[in-house]
Amino acid sequence: MSTPAAVTGGAVDLAGISRWFGDVVAVNDISMALGPGITGLLGPNGAGKTTLLHMMAGFLPPSRGTVTVCGLPAWRNPGVYRTLGLVTERESVHGFLTAREFVLSAARMHRLSQPEAAASRAIDLVDLGSVQDRRLGTYSKGMRQRARVAAALVHDPLVLLLDEPFNGMDPRQRMHMMEILRAMGDAGRTVLFSSHILEEVEQLSGTVQVMVAGRLAASGDYRTIRRLMTNRPHVFSIRSSDDRRLATALIALPSVRGVELEPSGIKVLAGDYGAFTSSLPRIARDAGIRLRQLMPSDESLESVFSYLVTA
Repeated sequence: MSTPAAVTGGAVDLAGISRWFGDVVAVNDISMALGPGITGLLGPNGAGKTTLLHMMAGFLPPSRGTVTVCGLPAWRNPGVYRTLGLVTERESVHGFLTAREFVLSAARMHRLSQPEAAASRAIDLVDLGSVQDRRLGTYSKGMRQRARVAAALVHDPLVLLLDEPFNGMDPRQRMHMMEILRAMGDAGRTVLFSSHILEEVEQLSGTVQVMVAGRLAASGDYRTIRRLMTNRPHVFSIRSSDDRRLATALIALPSVRGVELEPSGIKVLAGDYGAFTSSLPRIARDAGIRLRQLMPSDESLESVFSYLVTA
């Protein structure tokens, strides 16, 4: 892949966009700027993720607000596809085509100077070289998905949008696709993928945009988001050389809301993440206790997501 050119501002910029269908508000007043790297768009089915992606890709006009891709308006502007690659959630492949024919047709539509070479590179990237002459109708769902990704990457786009890209992939295919996307992010490209599966976003993306009922409920690193949830205690699992004595010392801290002794150690509910984590080493040292394990037990993306959906 070539080095991407510099882009002023975000590669994708959304400014106060909303989209409604009759009386149904699918997307409600969302603003975000997407730059280089991988961003996960997380939300339950029906949250508005696909509608948002379709506006970014120029398939739908916003009812209000603006969407730009590399500084250009997305709506009614085919020129954005010079720098944009898209994989939709709904399959759109012709089963009578081979994978090579399918990807080659995408290269020719982009009017690439060497479409055959570009198609070969994209096919090899998604590991379909050995079966590229088979018809897509004989492929598994995961293989068809990889062929669609190859078509979206054939012109080496600066921005890649993927709607539920891991649907139908087996674990090996999923890991390989994650490696491809990580490499794109590391190379300075902007990758946005939507998912309702927490594990996918947590494994692949450092930055998370969480959508709930058409709104942007949270934005940023999911651990940072979790630490901003000040009205919900942070849960830690601790093991030490003397759990009982450490528990007695910790309960006196102002940042601690509760302590429970468990067979595997201590469970601590802390109201202030920073205050607790900075006080713990001092408390253990003063008491002559050796800390063996300190593990936040509710900092997973699932914890963040559950909180945002039910808040």
